[in-house]
Amino acid sequence: MSIRPVSSISRARPAMEGAGVHLHRAFGFGDPERMDPFLLFDDFRGDHPRDYMAGFPWHPHRGIETITYVLAGSVEHGDSLGNRGTLKGGDVQWMTAGSGILHQEMPKGNAKGQMHGFQLWANLPGHLKMTKPRYQDVRSNDIPEVIDDDGTVVRVIVGEFWGKRGPVDGIAADPQYLDIFVPEGRKKTFKVDTRRHAFAYVFEGAAKFADAARPRGVLLEKEVNGEELNIRDLSGNRTLVEFGKGDEVVVTAGPEGVRFLLVSGAPLQEPVAWHGPIVMNTRAELETAMRELRNGTFIKPAH
Repeated sequence: MSIRPVSSISRARPAMEGAGVHLHRAFGFGDPERMDPFLLFDDFRGDHPRDYMAGFPWHPHRGIETITYVLAGSVEHGDSLGNRGTLKGGDVQWMTAGSGILHQEMPKGNAKGQMHGFQLWANLPGHLKMTKPRYQDVRSNDIPEVIDDDGTVVRVIVGEFWGKRGPVDGIAADPQYLDIFVPEGRKKTFKVDTRRHAFAYVFEGAAKFADAARPRGVLLEKEVNGEELNIRDLSGNRTLVEFGKGDEVVVTAGPEGVRFLLVSGAPLQEPVAWHGPIVMNTRAELETAMRELRNGTFIKPAH
């Protein structure tokens, strides 16, 4: 057994998408090899309707899969194929854009005005980029939850973990997507396939993610007695933790416990040609997609 070292710790950065939705981006629109097969991860948690009500009006996707996980509030979605639905707290939607789809996602807050959730983009391999689009909408009650004796709770959204299998299947990247809570002060080890790229995203509490030598926190600039100092802190809210090679991730929860997503997937190791929500293998394929968008042939007829 080998513990995965922490290769990078960073904070999600403020960004604006859609018609003016304020969110935080952990990674995306950078080096596609960094997180292969994952391309982008957005944290769209907002506590004020003005930050999210404009939503994500009609826009295209091709060549990728999008994974939306709602924690609070709801997201109403619709697409050019006639699909309609609403994701509520705890629900997940895995959309395979494949050959192309036009859709919209319109968030609504709960009674407290909260709209909390995440969206992850996963690349499709070349031979599946023009596959038929499909949805997998999963209700919260259908997501298995495992509770350990020490109070650790794991929601298995995708993949297999502790004898439970998540309800989302048939995903090209063969991912594992877990929502994990570890109680105060507990040290836990989680298995991750050595062949996969893996990251953790902390969204409640704080923790230390340990490599084989020592625990590390996120490097922050803080003002102490009027001076700017670089301080190693616990990895807390909106922290992205990237891991090196190994088959275990070790985490020690802070004084309030920690809740984080642990996501891993097998790298595709294919060339990437990327423009906004369209991801292909070659520049020519990308130009074809853009031309089809302009001339109205982007959406392919059902076979």
